[in-house]
Amino acid sequence: MENSPAIRCRGLVKDYGAVRAVDGLDLEIHAGECFGLLGPNGAGKTTTVEILEGLLPSTSGDVELLGRNWNRDRASLRERLGISLQETNLADKLTVEETLQLFRSFYASGPAVDELLELVSLTDKRNAWYVKLSGGQKQRLAVACALVGDPEILFLDEPTTGLDPQSRRQLWGLIERFKSEGRTVLLTTHYMDEAQRLCDRVAIVDKGKVISLGTPRELIASLGGTDVVEMKCDGGLDESSLSGLAGVHSAKVLPEGISLTVEQLHKTLPLLLAHVQQSGRTLTGLSTHHATLEDVFVNLTGRHLRE
Repeated sequence: MENSPAIRCRGLVKDYGAVRAVDGLDLEIHAGECFGLLGPNGAGKTTTVEILEGLLPSTSGDVELLGRNWNRDRASLRERLGISLQETNLADKLTVEETLQLFRSFYASGPAVDELLELVSLTDKRNAWYVKLSGGQKQRLAVACALVGDPEILFLDEPTTGLDPQSRRQLWGLIERFKSEGRTVLLTTHYMDEAQRLCDRVAIVDKGKVISLGTPRELIASLGGTDVVEMKCDGGLDESSLSGLAGVHSAKVLPEGISLTVEQLHKTLPLLLAHVQQSGRTLTGLSTHHATLEDVFVNLTGRHLRE
């Protein structure tokens, strides 16, 4: 990776009247990395990305991409960026090939249409109307439109939302190939498995601010335990008493129960069950899983990403 960042913003603020969607956000994204923005709906992710893309003016703050800014270098930046929005609506009765030819005409240079069709596995659909494509095919075409100018930075705003597992994996392969060429990806997603597989680093955003930043491994390790136990009991459970049990690193009361980060699950789980029994409560729900980025967010905010 190069030393100079591909994307940098400082003190980014965006107000909509009395509502502050982005609240003094700082980011520095290295050239050649896949960087993820994670957070619930309304956290400010899409607003941040649209400011970085030059689609939305900020209320205040500085943005720099590839050493340039939107005030001075708008035309040259447009040639170096690829953008796939959260929702893409293309002309229903243009074919796949015609759509790519149209978008390719907007750029001075870039890959041939045949190359793009093969890259996104749509060669056999080149003569199909856009309206006849499946959801996964439409999303792959949207990504191909973002790649027509051979960009150095690719912005992907929730690119796999609503796609079937096979279509998601195909898009993951495209993103990994783009990054393997030393280019930069900024990705927003709700899917933790997606972020953990694709992203070199992630920033967890809530209420317009970055509340945690690091590699997926670092953020998960910050929980202190390798597994998460989620429990429900009639009458609830006492958070402080559970936190004091051997092997429990943290406990967080949620609307639907309590979430505990633990190590050595096989030793800690019997202690938890014994504690519930001794407290006179009745266990009504129990699940365990390996710690994920979702659990990092729950531990920081007491809410799930999809709330």
